[in-house]
Amino acid sequence: MAVEFKDYYDVLGVARDASDEEIKKAFRKLAHQYHPDVAKDKTSAEEKFKEINEAHEVLSDPEKRRKYDELGANWNHADWQAAQRTGGFRGGAEEGSEFHFEGTGFSDFFEQLFGSRARSAGGFGRVWESSTGGQAVAQRGQDIEGDILVTLDEVLHGSARTIRLQRTGPRTGQSATQTLRVNIPPGVREAQLIRLTGKGQEGIGGGESGDLYLRVKFAKHPDFRVRGADLFYDLELAPWEAVLGTTVPIQILDEIVSLRIPAGTMAERQFRLRGKGLPSGDGTRGDLYAVVSIQVPSHVTPDEKVLWEQLAAKSAFNPRKTL
Repeated sequence: MAVEFKDYYDVLGVARDASDEEIKKAFRKLAHQYHPDVAKDKTSAEEKFKEINEAHEVLSDPEKRRKYDELGANWNHADWQAAQRTGGFRGGAEEGSEFHFEGTGFSDFFEQLFGSRARSAGGFGRVWESSTGGQAVAQRGQDIEGDILVTLDEVLHGSARTIRLQRTGPRTGQSATQTLRVNIPPGVREAQLIRLTGKGQEGIGGGESGDLYLRVKFAKHPDFRVRGADLFYDLELAPWEAVLGTTVPIQILDEIVSLRIPAGTMAERQFRLRGKGLPSGDGTRGDLYAVVSIQVPSHVTPDEKVLWEQLAAKSAFNPRKTL
């Protein structure tokens, strides 16, 4: 199966020697632009958002980035061809079978380079009598694993997804595609395995089929970080907002809330919004923590500069004063 190379640096619009911070900033900018919740063309935005997430998934992970830099650039050379033969979704009762997914949120290129293999399903199944009177062993098909990209909105509300699983036999080279329905339960966790019983590799000699396991990977959100059922949000304040106090609207996953910022708020202070996080599995929701950072304008007008100078001359505040 031909695999299209993905230039993840080009997707994010960064140089190949970009720093972690540059990658993070590029991702946040593009994720805000193409997030399905805000884009006008939701269909094309959703595909672009998945592509951006995939690029960030690889380039923000040191090990994945190293592997991508070593093999990705040689995708059409011998090293890449060797990686293709040994990677991806292979194995099972009929060794060498290949499995490809559509609709999981990850491209074939990602699956080939970073996807899981089929895994052992625990040996043999039941014993059955052959027509000649001898005994043969029915072998259970192996389980297969894949990744599925899940948005935080799906974590909050749950969803039903349709994916397609393509199987290619090693001897005939013939492919068969199966459409599967995947239920994403509310409160699903990162790295949780969703099991589709009997959708793995077919067994031999009457043995039962293996199972398909989809490992949940959260689509990175431009505004929130996830820790268990809690969400963390970077609340950026202007210096005068932190000094004088203000009320800030925050768009969380399913509503807009107003957060009162008291006068004299310091950087890194956390404000806790109870029950505004993700489902925790017991019928309740986690919390959202707004973490304050104070932003300083990089450029000021001449008039603004005069005002800052007047403030500096009048203020007795000294952050470096020792007690």
